[in-house]
Amino acid sequence: MHFRKLTIRLLAVTLASSAALCAAQEKTEITLARFFGACEADYGKATDASKAQGECGIITTLVNEFNATNKQGIVVKPQIAEWQPFYDQLSARIVSKDVPTISVMHESVLGDYVARKLVEPLDDGFKSVGISTDQFSEQAKTGAIIGGKAYALPFDTWSWLWHINGNLMKKAGLTKADGTVILPQSPEELLTQARKFKEATGKPYLSWPAADVAGNFRSLVTLVAQQNASLFPTSGKQIDMHSKAVRNALELANTLYSEGLIKPNLDYSAGNQAFVNGDVGVHIVGTWTIGDFVAAAEKADSPLKGGYSVVPFAKLYAKKAAFADGHSWVMLKGGAKDDKTRKAALTFMKFLWDRDFEWARTGHLPANKTAAERDDFKKLPFRNNILEISSIGVSLPNSVPRQRAIESIVGEEMVNMMVAKKPIDAVQKSAEERVNKLLAGVR
Repeated sequence: MHFRKLTIRLLAVTLASSAALCAAQEKTEITLARFFGACEADYGKATDASKAQGECGIITTLVNEFNATNKQGIVVKPQIAEWQPFYDQLSARIVSKDVPTISVMHESVLGDYVARKLVEPLDDGFKSVGISTDQFSEQAKTGAIIGGKAYALPFDTWSWLWHINGNLMKKAGLTKADGTVILPQSPEELLTQARKFKEATGKPYLSWPAADVAGNFRSLVTLVAQQNASLFPTSGKQIDMHSKAVRNALELANTLYSEGLIKPNLDYSAGNQAFVNGDVGVHIVGTWTIGDFVAAAEKADSPLKGGYSVVPFAKLYAKKAAFADGHSWVMLKGGAKDDKTRKAALTFMKFLWDRDFEWARTGHLPANKTAAERDDFKKLPFRNNILEISSIGVSLPNSVPRQRAIESIVGEEMVNMMVAKKPIDAVQKSAEERVNKLLAGVR
C-alpha cells in the first residue's frame, strides 16, 4: 500500500516537473534594442507604467509590465545602448548577423534602412494583431510610411522647444501683467531681450547647448525653415549652406554666443542641469524633458517652482516652424528567426501601441490618434502649448540620405563657430563641402 502511494506521489511530481519544463520551453524570447538610458536601480522591478516618470522609467516599466502580464509566454529582453553611437552599433550588428528582434529607430533614419532593404514591411503584421495605420497621426504617417508601405510602428512625435524659467523672466521684466512670458518675435527682439535679461539677472538668457552637435543642427533647421527656406532646396543630393537664410541663422547664433547671452560650453546634460539649477532663462531642448522638468519644478526648493512653462521654438522670422522627428519601432530583416518569434514581436508592438498614452507623458506627442484624443492626455501639463507641433514641425525631406551623419557634420561645424571661433564663411564652406562629399558617395 505504501509502495503504491509512493509510486503515485513520484508520478505526480514527475508530471508536475514535466509540465513546468514544458511551460519553460514554451517561452518565446525576443530582443529589444533601444536607447533612452538605463535606470534599473529605480525601475528594474516596476510594473505599473502609470507611476513611472521620464523616458527611461516609462519604457523600462512598460517592458516589465508586458513580461509580467502577457499570456503568451513572451519574454522581452532589452538591449540598451547610448543613443549617439546607436546606429553605428546597429549597423555592425546587422553585418555580424546579431540582429535584434525589434529596434527603436528615429523616423529621420528610417529611409536609409528602407533603401538598403534592411527593414521588414509591417502592413500585414499590423493587421494580424489589430494595429490600424489609419490611427497614425499625420506626422507619424509621414515618418513611418514610405512608398505606401508601413515600415515602422510610430511611437511619438517630438520637437524642439523653448523651456522657460518664468521666475527669472519676471525678475528681468519680461512678463505681462498676467504673468505670461513675453517671447521675442524677431532676431532683433531676441537680442534686445537677452541683453536686458543678462543685465537684470546677471545670468545668460539662453541655454543653447553649443557643444551639443545634434542640438545645433536642430536649431539651425528650425531657424532656416522659419525663413521659408531649406538646407536642401533642390534635392536630397546637395546641401546649400550659403543661402541668406542659413547665413542669418548662423550670425544670430554667433552673436548670442559671443556676447555671453548663451551659457558657454554646455553639452546636452550640462544644458539640462543649468536649466534645473536656475542658471538660465530659456533652455532649448526637446519634448522628452517636459516630464522631468515638471517633476523638478514641483520640488519646494526648485528655482523653477511656480514658474516653469514650455512652448514651441519661438517664432523669430516669417513663420512658425520647429524641428520635429519621431521615435518608432522596426523589425529588421533577420531579427525574427521564425514565425513564432515574429508573432511575439508583433504582439509586443501592439502592447506598446495600446500604451502610447503612457509614453506621451514624457512630453512627446502621441503617434496614436486614440491616445491624443484622451481627456487625460489633454490634461497633461502644457500639452495645449505644444499641440501645434503637428502642423509646424519640420524635418529634412525623406529623400535626404545619411541624415544622422549630416547632423553630425553641420552640428560640429557650428560647435567650431561658437566655441572655437571659426569664421562663419569657413563654417559654411567646410560644412557644405563635407556634406556634399558624403552624399556624392551614397549609392
